[in-house]
Amino acid sequence: MATNTPKLTLRQIAADAGVSVPTVSKVLNGRADVAESTRRRVTSAIRARGYASPQQRRRAATAPALVDLVTDLLTSAYSVEVMRGIVDVAASEGVEVVISTLSSRQAPSTDGAVWAQRLSAAGRRGLILVASEVDATQLDELRAHGISVVLIDPFSTPQDDVVTLGSTNWAGGRAAVDHLISLGHRRIGYLGGPLGADCASARLHGYHAALADAGITADPAVIRHGPFESATGTEGLAALCDTGDLPTAIFAASDSIAIGVMTEAHRRGIRVPDDLSVVGFDGTPLVDQTVPRLTSVAQPLFEIGATALRTVLRLTRDEPVESMHIELATKLVVRESTAPPRGKPRVHPAARRSGSAPEKQA
Repeated sequence: MATNTPKLTLRQIAADAGVSVPTVSKVLNGRADVAESTRRRVTSAIRARGYASPQQRRRAATAPALVDLVTDLLTSAYSVEVMRGIVDVAASEGVEVVISTLSSRQAPSTDGAVWAQRLSAAGRRGLILVASEVDATQLDELRAHGISVVLIDPFSTPQDDVVTLGSTNWAGGRAAVDHLISLGHRRIGYLGGPLGADCASARLHGYHAALADAGITADPAVIRHGPFESATGTEGLAALCDTGDLPTAIFAASDSIAIGVMTEAHRRGIRVPDDLSVVGFDGTPLVDQTVPRLTSVAQPLFEIGATALRTVLRLTRDEPVESMHIELATKLVVRESTAPPRGKPRVHPAARRSGSAPEKQA
């Protein structure tokens, strides 16, 4: 019977890692005075043994589930829709969700041990990260502290054994460009998300696949990258206008980028869709508020959030999950911002230089 006691398990972890029991305790408590190589050995041994501290076991048995949600700015329409799904399921499951925001895409603390210890001490049992970056060391620390993790649209996936959630980004990107090609467009620009972001890369690959299958050579001059923000759209279109060779259509990798494109087009006297067709990606409520209404690839953002919460709860209960990498289907919704090309887009020379629409002649 003694072999089942927490004390003996701790000794087993120390023996597995080739360290002392106090060193294991330091790692579990998030102490900083442990060499990084030693910390990795200990956390690997903890994961292999499936060890949970007495505090973690008591919390799992008696406390309501506490889940930490880390997302970008709360004003992001994408994040708001995801949060709606998370909060909806949390209410029905009696789960408390604590929301924090990122000042950048990086996880809240680059020191995984400190971050994991802080969450554990606050009673968190699950963590959902939305469109952020987390490394393998941070994931190891979180798991060692008994915190289950689900990543939504991660910028990269550091390990195969972490659950990720997203949509069919490649298929959605292809559907957007196939639609533009079917309308007769041949010179199609791409204003995408950050280089290296998995979801943005998949959308870009879908763009290339659609062009290649139509026998159209992609032009690097009309492909630009930046954050999933409206500024990427305004600055991207301004740069394309300054070349004097504007494409007849643009596939924007998010609704926010697409709205930036439409805003800059209006400033420069470029008519959407008469002079320029625009397709977005996300399908947030913003698409019905633009003039004209934005054609967009809709992600099931509410369901992505709901699925993330259900999944992280399964993980906290040591229940199996159906897949480590979950993709929900996208759907192209055609509205008013796309139309067949009507000749070369009109970019007035003054607008090209100044970024403002030309004055009307009396």
